Amino acid sequence: EVQLVQSGGGLVQAGGSLRLSCVASEFTFDEYAITWFRQDSGKEREGVSSISNGDGSTYYVDSVKGRFTISSDHAKKTVYLQMDSLKPEDTAVYYCAARLFGTVLPDLKPDPYRQDYWGKGTLVTVSS
Repeated sequence: EVQLVQSGGGLVQAGGSLRLSCVASEFTFDEYAITWFRQDSGKEREGVSSISNGDGSTYYVDSVKGRFTISSDHAKKTVYLQMDSLKPEDTAVYYCAARLFGTVLPDLKPDPYRQDYWGKGTLVTVSS
């Protein structure tokens, strides 16, 4: 059974850092693009950052550029989202998602309706 198991998240003060992890099981890791989405109550799910495990290309939404870093450890089948200089507006439930042969480009906004698998989500709360 394909699973994306998330960890990390929690409560942090503004300016602080957190790291999210997404461990994939039961699929060929290199064939998938992994995206971190986030959703705050009453808002649409937003693609925050993506990485192609095939060619390493990445995407970041403008609001996190320079603050968040996505990376991938193929041996551990894990994708990380390092979040620095956190702001209260980063508060949301964060989800990792996988798309088979997904295309990742710096200006290509991830589509939440085209993902094949989802993690269960983890809450990130940034206090002011």
